[in-house]
This record gives sequence, structure tokens and C-alpha cells, in this order.
Amino acid sequence: MSPQNSRYRWFVVFVFFGFMLLHQMDKLLVGPLTPKIIEEFGITKTQMGAVTTGALIVGTFLYPLWGYLYDRYARAKLLALAAFLWGATTWLSAVVRTYSGFLVTRASTGIDDSSYPGLYSLVADYFGPGMRSRIFGLLQLSGPIGYLLGMVLALMVAPALGWGWRGVFYLTGGLGILLAVVIYFGVKDMPRGQSEPEFAGTEEMQKFEFSWESARGILKKRTMWFVFLQGFAGVFPWNVITYWFFTYLGEERGYDEGGILFTMAPVILVLAAGYFVGGAAGDWLFKRTAKGRIIVSSVGVLMGALFLFLAIRTPVEETTTFLILMMLTALFMPFSAPNVISTVYDVVVPEVRSTANSVQYFIENFGAAAAPLLAGIIADQTGSLAIAILSICTIAWLACFVIYLGALFFVEKDHHELRETLAKRAAV
Repeated sequence: MSPQNSRYRWFVVFVFFGFMLLHQMDKLLVGPLTPKIIEEFGITKTQMGAVTTGALIVGTFLYPLWGYLYDRYARAKLLALAAFLWGATTWLSAVVRTYSGFLVTRASTGIDDSSYPGLYSLVADYFGPGMRSRIFGLLQLSGPIGYLLGMVLALMVAPALGWGWRGVFYLTGGLGILLAVVIYFGVKDMPRGQSEPEFAGTEEMQKFEFSWESARGILKKRTMWFVFLQGFAGVFPWNVITYWFFTYLGEERGYDEGGILFTMAPVILVLAAGYFVGGAAGDWLFKRTAKGRIIVSSVGVLMGALFLFLAIRTPVEETTTFLILMMLTALFMPFSAPNVISTVYDVVVPEVRSTANSVQYFIENFGAAAAPLLAGIIADQTGSLAIAILSICTIAWLACFVIYLGALFFVEKDHHELRETLAKRAAV
């Protein structure tokens, strides 16, 4: 089946959704499994925070390399390699029997965490600018759904089967290796820039290759300065909530495992919907103004900060109010995610989009790598995970809101310049 076939591109989306779903499930399992891992190794919250921070650091420093490789070579084959590495390193983290060994092997799982820039840039060559945020939002549903499945697996299925946390990692690692085979043989690459409207009806697509001049041009786009800045602050809340919220619910709000599951399940489902709602809103407003995606992103971070503050400050006994406020937080939290990626593709030429995304993720993780460890330190020092979660999340999201206001001054100009560049290429 041809890569240009409309049905085939949805097959690719389906495969990549599976990749992201299982990968996120494996990655986010550490959250609900944290109490059991702390108990087995006899470690502190600070030491457990270091496990997650280690994986983030490894992934961070590999982003530029992965981005360069994705812009130079076949993205589908590199994604297959990433899936294999994810499966293999997850298995290794289940095998070790000491904290130091677990720290090293779990950190090694960060090697494949840098794979998403190639995935997104390949998908962008299957779908045009007018619907990219929706497609990215659809793919990013995999994160919260994977989180939910991981929570069910960790809190219900694994205990019922007597697996323990190691058995869970054996399962997810094996699925990663299986998916590597599917991607290697089932997913085809596309010419870079294929879906841009300027090349509609072109019989033979030009081949755009990575160049250092084009890569340097990323930094000439002032919109990207603000994209990079918001990335530094924007991932702090995600890592803090992902890796500490389960422990917070159990220790400070008194929820048992069943209470955690039935509280977080609806919250995560709303979070999943938020990706698509935010992406659809971004596409809708983008068709009316090039500022549309940035406007939707700024609303998301501001409302997310407001509702999280209200939720954490809700008394423990008011469980219904807490649930409603967390669901509202979850709705707005992911608004930025699909729109920021689409904004990168709205201003950057096709042959360096993986590199641009990789630089973005590098800066994001460079700041966010310290988030789980920082939260653990604050919690140990203050005796309160609530203080740690609330202080880090609200400060980071308010900073993102201010940064987005800056991006609004430049995004229209940068978008217009990209369209002019592509039009000139199409005319050759």
C-alpha cells in the first residue's frame, strides 16, 4: 500500500498511537509503583526522585543526537530501533536486585525517550497544517490512557496475579520489542514537506535534506525563542504530578489503592480528552489567525494553574469537590502539548523539524530533569508533598503564561516567512 494512500496514513497513526501508548505506560508506571519500589529497596523519596531524574538526564542529552539522525536518515527505521531499546532497557531494570543497579538501568531507559521528534515530524508529512494539532492531540491521548492502563496494571492486575513490580516491567519491555518489529516492517517514510499545501498536486516531490545552515535558521525564528523558554518551565508540572501524585493521594489525603484508582481514572480520562480538545481548538483558531495555537496554549496553562491551586487547597474530607477541581485541571493541562508541536512546524522548514523539536525537548528536559528530585527534597524538608506539588506547578505554569504572551508578537511574521519560503521552493 502506498504511503500517500489516505487509509495507509491512518494505519501509521494507529501504529504510532500503539507505540506511544505502550511507551508512556511503561514510562509512567514508575508513579503508581513508587511506594512498592521504595519499600523493597528501603530508600527515601529523594533517592526515588533521583531514579526518575536519571532517566530524564539521559534522555535530555540524547535529544540533539536523535534529532540530527531523524533529519538525516529514515525515521521509521530509527523509531523501530527506539522501540527495541525501550524494551531491552526496561527488562534490565526488572532484573537488577540493588538500588544502585536499579538507578543505572532505569536511567538507561531514557535512551529511547528522545524518539518523539522523529515520530511527530514523520506524521507531519502525512497530514497538512490545518489538522496537525488534532492529529498530534489524538496521538497524545496515548499518554493519559497509558497512565490509566499502567495504573490498573500496577494497582489491580499485577497484585491479583502475584507479579510484583518486576513482572510489570517484564511485560511492558516485551511489548516494546514486539512493537519494534511491527514498525520496522510496517511503517514507510515520507518525503519531508510532502503534506505542505504549497506542494499539493506536485507529481515528483523535491528532496529536502538536512543542512547546518537550515539548522542555524531555527534560532533566527523569534517564535522559537519563546517556544524554547516555555518548554524549560512547562514540563516541571508534568513530571512532578506524574511521579508524585499517587504518593500524595495515599500519604496526605488518605486514599487506599482503590480510592486512588477510582479518583484518578476519571481525571485521566478528562486529561486524555484535553489533548484532543486543545488540539481541535488550536486548529480552529489557527485557521482564523496564526496566533491561534499560542492563544489556546496560554489559556491552558493559566486555567490549569488556577484549578490545581484550588484542588490542592480543598480540605481532605471534601472528596467530591477535590475530584471536580482535579478534572478541570486535567482538562486544561494538555492544551499546550499539541499546539506547541504544531507551532514549531508552522515556522520551521521541513528538513530540520526533528532537530527543532529535539532542541525544544532538550531544553524542556534540561529544566524538568530536576523536577522529581526537587519535589522529593521539598517534601522531605517540609514534610508535605502538597507544598512541593503546588509550589512547583503554579510557579511554572504562570511563567509559561507570561512567555506565551511574548510569542504572540512574532508568530505571525515567522509563519508568513515559512509560507513564502515553501512557495518559492514549489515554484522551482
